[in-house]
Amino acid sequence: MQTTRDRLAAFNERVKLFAGFLNAVALGLIGFAVLRPLTESLSNATYSTLWWGATGLAMHGVSHYILGRIRKEAKE
Repeated sequence: MQTTRDRLAAFNERVKLFAGFLNAVALGLIGFAVLRPLTESLSNATYSTLWWGATGLAMHGVSHYILGRIRKEAKE
């Protein structure tokens, strides 16, 4: 018994996995930007804290953009 591979489903799963990976990294960066100053002291918040948070938000936005690349099967 031989099975065929659904290329569209495989492509969509790869897109979702990559978007999920980027989103997880982005949430880690945002968490680092927020939690690090809170654990030390709020006076230690610097521009690097803002940079890490902005980078995390940008990566989160990119993950949403990547999810838009999911393809649909053409109806005939």
